[in-house]
Amino acid sequence: MPKKAYLDIETTGLNPANSELTVIGIMIEDDEEQEIIQLFGKDITAEELLDYLNGVDTLYTYNGKRFDLPFIKAKLGIDLEKIFRHKDLMYSCWKNNLYGGLKVVERNLGIGRTITDVDGYKAVQLWRNYERYGSYESLEKLLEYNKEDVLNLKVLREMLGV
Repeated sequence: MPKKAYLDIETTGLNPANSELTVIGIMIEDDEEQEIIQLFGKDITAEELLDYLNGVDTLYTYNGKRFDLPFIKAKLGIDLEKIFRHKDLMYSCWKNNLYGGLKVVERNLGIGRTITDVDGYKAVQLWRNYERYGSYESLEKLLEYNKEDVLNLKVLREMLGV
């Protein structure tokens, strides 16, 4: 049975040349179960990522073609688009006149979130608090935010019927 993976990353900036990859969130599902994996900090390696994605047929992202996958390629040296079938849900949204970032599309479709006070800027602050001060509370909030991203990618895919 084919496996699907939903992938979202957190970073310290938009340009991989001067930014770090802080979290890679993945939800892997098949017909029977789903599993969430989150790599962060020093656990982010090409080997770990490929190990978790082993057996995946299709990879789903939002704006992954322009951001997540090139960032991963720049930082880890692996081109996920050459290894997996990739479906960027942002383009499916555009075909349905849904524009904006993932959170805007979620609001327009009525897809809920538990964590509503975190955005990309706040995600960087949470990582810095964890990195500099050892704040596990900040790390937990960042991971929960990322987890909602990957879970909502599945909801979005199902709503779009892709």
